Amino acid sequence: MLQYLLIALGGASGALSRYGIGRLCQVLPASQWPVATFAVNVLGSAAIGVVYVLITERSTLHSDWRYVLMVGFFGAFTTFSTFSLESVALLEAGKSLLALAYMLTTVTTCVLACWLGIIATR
Repeated sequence: MLQYLLIALGGASGALSRYGIGRLCQVLPASQWPVATFAVNVLGSAAIGVVYVLITERSTLHSDWRYVLMVGFFGAFTTFSTFSLESVALLEAGKSLLALAYMLTTVTTCVLACWLGIIATR
């Protein structure tokens, strides 16, 4: 039960942080580039890498922080961070072709699925 509470706490914080970054980026000059989403994805991907090492390799943070930060916060902040971590794990495991296939398939399929969802809903 504690795990659910920790995930919810992290998730709420991540969602609010994502919203806050979106609001901050609104003050920038208008651009066709989705600055807020790009910033969130890059920040989340870098941060989940740091937290992963601190929890799993260095044991600097208690393992319960995995629920708060990796599952909750980064899960709500950006799911792209999890995708990035999984891709790196495949690369580090020496599965380069599988990693490349996963990355290309995920990005292509998700963009296509979003487009098809829009078309179907319209």
